Amino acid sequence: MVGRRSQISFTPSEQFDDEESTVDYFYDEPGSMPGTLSIGEDSPHPVIVLIDYNEETAIRTQIETPEECTPYLDTESVSWVDVKGLGSEDILQRLGRVFSLHPLVLEDVVNVPQRPKVEEYEDQLLIIARMVTLKEANRGFHTEQVSFILGKHYLLTVQEEPEYDSFGPVRERIRTNKGSTRKHQADYLAYALLDSIIDGFFPVLEVYGEELEELEDEVVSNPSRQTLEKIHLMKRELLSLRRSIWPQRDAINSLIRDGSDLVSDEVRIYLRDCYDHTVQVLDMVETYRELASSLMDVYLSSISNKMNEVMKFLTVISTIFIPLTFIAGIYGMNFSTDKSPLNMPELNWYWGYPLCIGAMGAIAIGLVYFFWRKGWFENFSTTISNQD
Repeated sequence: MVGRRSQISFTPSEQFDDEESTVDYFYDEPGSMPGTLSIGEDSPHPVIVLIDYNEETAIRTQIETPEECTPYLDTESVSWVDVKGLGSEDILQRLGRVFSLHPLVLEDVVNVPQRPKVEEYEDQLLIIARMVTLKEANRGFHTEQVSFILGKHYLLTVQEEPEYDSFGPVRERIRTNKGSTRKHQADYLAYALLDSIIDGFFPVLEVYGEELEELEDEVVSNPSRQTLEKIHLMKRELLSLRRSIWPQRDAINSLIRDGSDLVSDEVRIYLRDCYDHTVQVLDMVETYRELASSLMDVYLSSISNKMNEVMKFLTVISTIFIPLTFIAGIYGMNFSTDKSPLNMPELNWYWGYPLCIGAMGAIAIGLVYFFWRKGWFENFSTTISNQD
């Protein structure tokens, strides 16, 4: 099994094509050695960007080799090394040597997707998180793993995708020296990036809230097979969001509770706010999942009501034609009336045919008027217009 990138798209025709919306976490092949790296064939080549800053200055540069990071690791300034892409085992192994990563740390970073978690090593802290970003047309979302390796004066982040992330506001604050990011150490930077990841869930959930409102109207007014597909896809995508945010809440809580030496008491206070945002996201996801599940019940009820209206309409038509068929059947027996003592005088009467047709019309009009007074025709126009 290799690492995979997820792109969740709210398109009913693709409801069962995107298996990554509910994909299981990575697992090692039976018998493989610990620390074995599995890199996906479609993983992009790593791009390494270094941002080194202190309260007075900040530099940003793209570096070609992992070894160029070495001079920055022992300085008093904060060094943020951002690696985008997992497509080169050689570069990743060299990164592991430069940053003295434990083989199991490098395995968790490379073999995606991993469950969000926090693990403490001798002088490093590993944080695994899931990040979601909206697609360009606000239809669905991208999801990827982001790995944090926090040291005393540096932060190494490794992303699956070079194109999508939610770290832009943090980079801008560092560049313009706005806020307090450049006044703190690497642990505050890790908090700021985690907070931006959590905040990235809110625009996605806002889109799904609007989509749920549209689905509610559609389920009530005009349910169809496409509506059922949309509900199923909605439930799968919300499940994917839940699998991303639920363990992330526990990971952030672990950062607050466990008391690592690499996370200061001041940053733990900020992490409480990040934890509150995570709980809000989780509450919204659970609420939307319940609404999506209830939409299935509403859909079945709407289909049942729609069928009842159709059956009512057919019953009205059948009821109107039953007496007409009875009359037509009697006068269609074609018995001879010349010698029969019990003849049918209407067959030979000059006005018999118009009278029979008139009687049948009067019966039909009377039944229609009767059903109209009973209110049986009230929903027919709505049902027919919705079908059109």
